[in-house]
Amino acid sequence: MKVIICGAGQVGWQIARHLASEKNDVTIVDSDQDLVTRATDTLDVKGVCGFASYPNVLSNAGAEDADMIIAATHSDEVNMVTCQVAHSIFNIPRKIARLRGQSYLDAIYSDLYRRDHLPIDVVISPELEVAEAALKRLSAPNAFESESFLNDKAQLLGLHIGENCPVINTPLRQLTDLFSTLRVIVVGVRRQGVLFAPNAGDQIFPSDEAYLMCHSKDSERTMDVFGKSYGEQNRVILIGGGNVGLKIAKSLENSENKVRVKIIEKNRFRAETAAETLERTIVLHGDGLDSGLLEEANISKADAILAITDDDKTNMLAAVRAKSRGCKKAIALINDPTMSPLTKPLGIDAYINPRSTTVSSILKHIRHGKVKSVYSIGDAEAEIIEAQVMSTSPIAGVRIGDIDFPEGVIVGGILKNGDMIKPDSNSKIEEGDVIAVFALSKDIPEVERLLQVTIDYF
Repeated sequence: MKVIICGAGQVGWQIARHLASEKNDVTIVDSDQDLVTRATDTLDVKGVCGFASYPNVLSNAGAEDADMIIAATHSDEVNMVTCQVAHSIFNIPRKIARLRGQSYLDAIYSDLYRRDHLPIDVVISPELEVAEAALKRLSAPNAFESESFLNDKAQLLGLHIGENCPVINTPLRQLTDLFSTLRVIVVGVRRQGVLFAPNAGDQIFPSDEAYLMCHSKDSERTMDVFGKSYGEQNRVILIGGGNVGLKIAKSLENSENKVRVKIIEKNRFRAETAAETLERTIVLHGDGLDSGLLEEANISKADAILAITDDDKTNMLAAVRAKSRGCKKAIALINDPTMSPLTKPLGIDAYINPRSTTVSSILKHIRHGKVKSVYSIGDAEAEIIEAQVMSTSPIAGVRIGDIDFPEGVIVGGILKNGDMIKPDSNSKIEEGDVIAVFALSKDIPEVERLLQVTIDYF
């Protein structure tokens, strides 16, 4: 497939890396020559320097016969005009745009994106993706990563393995014998910075990062088995009252658990806007790094702090200071992926990478056919692909033990007749089943072949 990616920042670069690795014809466009050069030097892609919304620039990028355009520049307006030009002049079939402005995303204006108005097939909102990711992190308090699959019947949990984990030094095959009713599979392990798919004879050691796929009803017990308490988040403090903070606070206000929320916002206008918009949330105007203000917010009694300003260093320092003052859990928003390895030594429990969440959302819409969702793990090291098994798939009607999956692939769960089952080698995958598959990046093309799912725009 021929794809044009507009914007060579982190999101554009990551999408280009995914698509280029899968032997697609990718051209990346950006007005910054240095970013274009970085992409062409490190990836198997073509590059064009220029403004993405200019027809001549898109023509140079090969828009005349492109199958898809992904507009992910830093400007909403450029992204929108790019899609309009792609449609009106080049008739590109599939158009995806990343939009940040909240007014553009309001449901009452959704008619704007009709083909006879402003033709955008898929609109991606980074702020909405980040807010949803933050809420998922809160749903599993002691997991550094959390995501739902299979109609919310399955949950992916990322756990730091400590010395007190009851199942360290235990071959994974023995977990089924020890906990026969526990529906959980270890699908991935990161050890000394390297992510791999474990086999039945592998063990888990302290300092590992384990990715587990469990039945949602077993998530609390799974956390306990792996040495983590579950706990509830009744008191939450948000550092940052912008659009992301407002979305999180509104969701928590509407939750059944009656979560008590406080927001600390440095900008007076945003603080006043938050105070007027929210009903039960307490809004404090000031610096989230101010010890006195944290004490006023009663940080020592808080169950969790979410540092979600637009500055990575502020978020990390606020998270560290909150933990030092007795806050039970600290989550930081980190844009720069090179900063994320610092979270563990600093004692930050979890972090949110907005670029990763946006990449996952875009990939979900790129991989069509029967793919229901795609979740990118780490620095594009692996993916969880959720897809419905088609009748044409080579795995339909075959036992898992008889399928020639690559070593870096593990089936984490199967949705059969509306319920999630824990797969084993004797489980038969049938047409209509929905499966959640962990796959290292190098093995994704083979997974798509086995699922008979291709990157397509139909």
